[in-house]
Amino acid sequence: MSLEAFLRSLHADTNESRPPDWQVDWDDAPLTYKLYRRLPVIPLSMEIPLSLYRNRSPANPDLATIGHLLWHVYGLTRLSQYPSAHSMNQTMGPLQMYRRFVPSGGGLYPNEIYVYLKTTDVPVGVYHYDVAHHQLVLLREGNFDSYLNQALGSRCEISGCFGTIFVSVMFWKNFYKYNNFAYRLQGLDTGVLIGQLLEVTKQFGYESAVYFQFLDRAVNHLLGLSDREESVYAVIPLSANPVISWFHNVMDGEGPSSEVHLCRELPIARHEHYVRSQKVKAFPMLTQMNEASMLESIGSFRHLGEAKHVESRLQSVYMPRVKQLSYDLASICQNRYSPESDFVLRKVTHSEVAALLQQATTSLFYYNDLNAPNENPASRMSLYCCLYNVEGIPDGAYRYDSTAHLLCRVRSGDHRLWLQQGMSMNNVNLFQVPLCLHVVSAQDYHKSVLGYRGYRIQQMEAGMLVQSLLLAASAMGMGGRPLLGFNPAICDELYKLNECGKTSLIQIPIGHHRQRPRLEGSLHS
Repeated sequence: MSLEAFLRSLHADTNESRPPDWQVDWDDAPLTYKLYRRLPVIPLSMEIPLSLYRNRSPANPDLATIGHLLWHVYGLTRLSQYPSAHSMNQTMGPLQMYRRFVPSGGGLYPNEIYVYLKTTDVPVGVYHYDVAHHQLVLLREGNFDSYLNQALGSRCEISGCFGTIFVSVMFWKNFYKYNNFAYRLQGLDTGVLIGQLLEVTKQFGYESAVYFQFLDRAVNHLLGLSDREESVYAVIPLSANPVISWFHNVMDGEGPSSEVHLCRELPIARHEHYVRSQKVKAFPMLTQMNEASMLESIGSFRHLGEAKHVESRLQSVYMPRVKQLSYDLASICQNRYSPESDFVLRKVTHSEVAALLQQATTSLFYYNDLNAPNENPASRMSLYCCLYNVEGIPDGAYRYDSTAHLLCRVRSGDHRLWLQQGMSMNNVNLFQVPLCLHVVSAQDYHKSVLGYRGYRIQQMEAGMLVQSLLLAASAMGMGGRPLLGFNPAICDELYKLNECGKTSLIQIPIGHHRQRPRLEGSLHS
C-alpha cells in the first residue's frame, strides 16, 4: 500500500486500516508507561496541589513546581474500575484502568514525556518523566543548549528557557490493539497532550511555544531513542520570563545544517527499558510513515502562511460576548468525563453555546513554528456543529466563525438521524445530544508544503482543539466524547465541505449526562 493510500484509508474508514483477521493478544499487552532500568532517579514531590488557578506572576521553576506541572499534564491521577459490560474483552472480568487528566484512545496513552531541565536543585540534563513512580530518570547529564538550538534550526533562544519538553510516541503501545489505525490515534493523542500542557503552563505563568519542525534524528539521538520504536513529535520550550520572539528565521551557516553532522557531537546513548510485552509485532506502515515524515536538514523547515477564510456570512446567528470562563483547572480535569450511553437531553442556552465556542477556540491561537515570525497567528482548524434544542438558536448545521464570533448556518433542521446513521458503533445515542461538534481542516493536510509530516501535524492540532473543547465543556458542567467511529463523508456532505477542500477530522458530541456505574479512586496525596 502506498503512503497516500494508507492515509486515505485511515480517514475514510476506521475498519479499513485494520486486517479482518487481526487478533489482540490481551495477555501480552504493553504497559501504558515506559520504565527505564538501572539509571539515576530523582523523586518528585507527592504533595500535589489539588487546585490550580492561573498565577499572576510565573511560579519559581524549581524541582517541586516542575513535578506539579508534569503531574497535572500527564501523571496518574485516578484508578477506575468498570463492569465487564464496558470491556471489549469480557472474559477478563471488570475493566480496571489507571487514568490521567487527558483522554486517550482506548486508555492506552502512547505518548512519553522527556524534559531538558536547567534548575539549580537538580543536575542540568535530559530526563524522562517516569509516570508510574512520579519521578525523573536522568538520561544524559550536561548542558545541551547549543545542540538543541541547532536541532531547532537556530530559531529559538534555548539558553533563555529553564526547560524544554519533548513529547514522543511509542508506536507499539497502541498498535498492539488498533493495528495501523494507531497512527491516526497517535497524532490525536499527542495533540490532546500538547493542549493540556499549554493550558497547565499558563496556570503556572510560564510562556511556551510548539515546534513541530526539527531535526528528528538529532532530537531522538539526544534522548537515546530508536526511531523505529519511538520518535519525538513535538518540542516545547518553557520560559519563566517574557519572550520577545519565540521564532527567528533560519540562519544559514550557523552550525551544522544537517542531522548527520549534529549527531556526531554526542555519543550514542542506549538505555534499557521495560514494556512488558514478550512479543512486539512489526508495524511497517507506521515505520514508513515516520521515516517519510522526518526532516533531515534545516532547509526543509517551512511556513504555511496566514490562513484566509472567505466564506459567506448569510443566515448568521450572532453570539453574545461572554466573560472568559474562570475555573480551577485541576477541578475541571478531575471532573472531566467522556459519556457514551450516558448523555441526557437537556436544554442548552444561546449564551452557553457562545461561552463554549469562545473558550475552546482560544486554543487555536498559540505560538508555533508553522507561521512566519511576523505573521499573525493563523488557525488551520475550524469548528462546525449541529445544534438541536438550543434556546435562542434554530436547529441546524453551522460553521463557527471565531474571528467574528458568530455561527454561519449551512443547513437548517434537525440532523441527528443523519449523524446517527453515520456512526460505525452504537455506543452513543446522538438523539440525546444537543451539540455535536466537528473539527474540520484541509483535505490535503498541506502536503504540498509539509509533505507527509503535514498529516501528523494536522492530527496534533485537531487534538489540541479537542482538549480545549473538553475542558470548556467540563467547566460548564457538561461532558464531551471524542469519536472517530463516524463516516466523514456524511459530515462533509452535511456541511458542504468538499466545495472548499476541507474534511471532518473528529466528532465530539457534547451535553449533559448521568454518571456511569464505576468504582473510582484518586491517586494523589
